[in-house]
Amino acid sequence: MKARFTYLGDMLFLILVAALTAALAVILLYPLLRGAKAADNIRAGEAAVYRDQLRELDRDLDGGLITPEEADYARAEIGRRLIAVSADEPAETPKPARHHRFTEAFVLLVLPVLGLCLYLTTGRPDLPSQPLEARLENPGNDVAVLITKAERHLAENPDDGKGWDVLAPIYFRTMRVNDAQVAYRNAIRLLGPSPVRLDGLAETLIAVSDGVVTEEARQVLEQSLTLEPDNPRARFYIALSMEQAGRPDEARQAFEALAKQSPSDAPWLPLVNQHIAMNGGAPAGANQAAPGAGSAASGANPATPGNPTQQDVAAAENMSAGDRQQMIRGMVESLDAKLSEDPNNFEGWMRLVRSYAVLNDKDRAAGALKRGLAAFPPPGEEGRQLLALARELGIATEEATQ
Repeated sequence: MKARFTYLGDMLFLILVAALTAALAVILLYPLLRGAKAADNIRAGEAAVYRDQLRELDRDLDGGLITPEEADYARAEIGRRLIAVSADEPAETPKPARHHRFTEAFVLLVLPVLGLCLYLTTGRPDLPSQPLEARLENPGNDVAVLITKAERHLAENPDDGKGWDVLAPIYFRTMRVNDAQVAYRNAIRLLGPSPVRLDGLAETLIAVSDGVVTEEARQVLEQSLTLEPDNPRARFYIALSMEQAGRPDEARQAFEALAKQSPSDAPWLPLVNQHIAMNGGAPAGANQAAPGAGSAASGANPATPGNPTQQDVAAAENMSAGDRQQMIRGMVESLDAKLSEDPNNFEGWMRLVRSYAVLNDKDRAAGALKRGLAAFPPPGEEGRQLLALARELGIATEEATQ
């Protein structure tokens, strides 16, 4: 029975393809077949119009609407045009046009053959059909099918909190931020608040507002801190909200407190140091080193392009705010030059885009984004993360993706 259904499905597909091919051939051939006939119809129509004008002229003359002189002049002009149209008509019945035969043969034969060869070369005629139900049962690694399957399940079971909890971060990673917001809210409503869910909801709200930490997002983050006071993600975004609100002293203190709390190898520490420098402070890291810890005491891995070395951090502590800002800009430009030589450094592009953004140099940030997307195109996971970062920082992404 299953083999019979497969055979019927294949036959239906072939019939549909044949019907579409025939319809396309008719559409392409119709202008070629009616070309001469259309020209004859146009000439006949023009002659009929001139004859009607002659009859109308006689009626106007009989009714006294025009003088005989005016009638003679108009009749001569109309007669001249009628003779010109009649002269264009062929003296004998035209023979069937032959100059379209090759084109007609090409449309009827060559195009379908070319299409079939292309399908056999690039397609999979041996691949069995797989309806949506079958793909939902065995989605494999197809994220779109996995999401569809989860959405179907949640449509039938809207109170499944675990389903919403699993789907929410997937929505966020695929940049469906509005759906992610709904999913996080449902997960929190059904399963209760947790630091992970609250942080996810806050990041979604920030993404919806193009990187701005809104008051609602800040309240969600503060709720997360009541559950986990040392939550670095929530503390970072709260410090960022102070920076965005124009309170650099409070922001610097919050970032410095986060840097002191963070391990020396924390992946977010270089970003925290950038915000500390942007708000007039000295990058953290030098005072966190234990005696004999060597170069590992720096808040960032010195082997990574663009990260401050331990000597840079120590020197920055004795600089004025202006000199420190100049030193940070020099480090960013050094990272820019290294990425120009070796663009296959995803973390470097992320750091460069964010660095230019925190230095309030949006033009260079947009330029770095465009170059980073050239090395890591948007269809890939790295490209999507670059675009998400740009939206978070308020950098226009339209020009960068062109």
